[in-house]
Amino acid sequence: MYKYIFRRTLISIPTLIGVSILIFFFMRILPGDVVDAMVTDETGALVFTDEQVESIEESLGLNRPLHIQYLGWMKDVVTGDLGYSFWTKISVGEHVRRRAPMTLEIAVLSLIISWIIGLPVGILAAINRNSVRDYISRGIVILFLAIPSFYAALGFLIFFVLLFTWRPPVEVIFFWQNPIQSLYVALPAAVAIGTGMAAVVARMARSSILEVIREDYVRTAKSKGLTKRTIINRHVLKNALIPVVTISGLQFGNLLSGVIAVEAALSIPGLGVLLAQGLADRDWMIIQNLVLIFAFLFILINLLVDISYSLIDPRIRYD
Repeated sequence: MYKYIFRRTLISIPTLIGVSILIFFFMRILPGDVVDAMVTDETGALVFTDEQVESIEESLGLNRPLHIQYLGWMKDVVTGDLGYSFWTKISVGEHVRRRAPMTLEIAVLSLIISWIIGLPVGILAAINRNSVRDYISRGIVILFLAIPSFYAALGFLIFFVLLFTWRPPVEVIFFWQNPIQSLYVALPAAVAIGTGMAAVVARMARSSILEVIREDYVRTAKSKGLTKRTIINRHVLKNALIPVVTISGLQFGNLLSGVIAVEAALSIPGLGVLLAQGLADRDWMIIQNLVLIFAFLFILINLLVDISYSLIDPRIRYD
């Protein structure tokens, strides 16, 4: 197991380096940069002299060769220094420290909700294949798959406002400070994202269970007179869960993209809103570091998913 984790860690290093190179040069290839945004007015007219523009570029370190800028950024990342926002001059690490707990809370709640809703729906559809329950379940799944996260968030926002008089948070409240208030803030966003993820979980669970049910050992269990519930709980779920766990790990990437729209719709001050603000302001330091953090989290989550296979099915070994 430890050798496998070590190998996966070594493999992830080139992946992170590749992501860092792509985002670094991609931000500089796009037309317009943070200096343009700083030195022009709303009409695009230059409001600073050329000397002032050069001074701003020098103060931000943007007049250095690109490879020097990249190596300097990588050196700072390795030492734990994520630099400073070009606009606010606040440390990117401080931004992440204040906003990451809320985004992670939304992410964890979304995954939990997706399993609480998606797994029972998938099981119900599978054991009642081609019945009215199956058709209704599949129709609901298709509906939630078709709804973008942003519109789902707006719909749940209206629901929570009307039913629970929910209001956007005035300040960030960490879970360890006030769990109830923190859940009150995060739950609408988690429900908006989690229901979409639940549709994917339900579809995968249904397909996986239907495939496992056709196996010989399931037919043997039926011939022994075991009830359908016993067969599902003891023999089917254990083997059908692996594809569901896999798709949940892969959905983490979709979760990161969905959280941007949902946090913006609900005015929740998390990493998604921070990334959206960075894109609007062309704040390269925020964008580069957040993309790298998201890539690291995606790799970490999928490593944990792989490790969980051996817990679900003891026959799987990573020797």
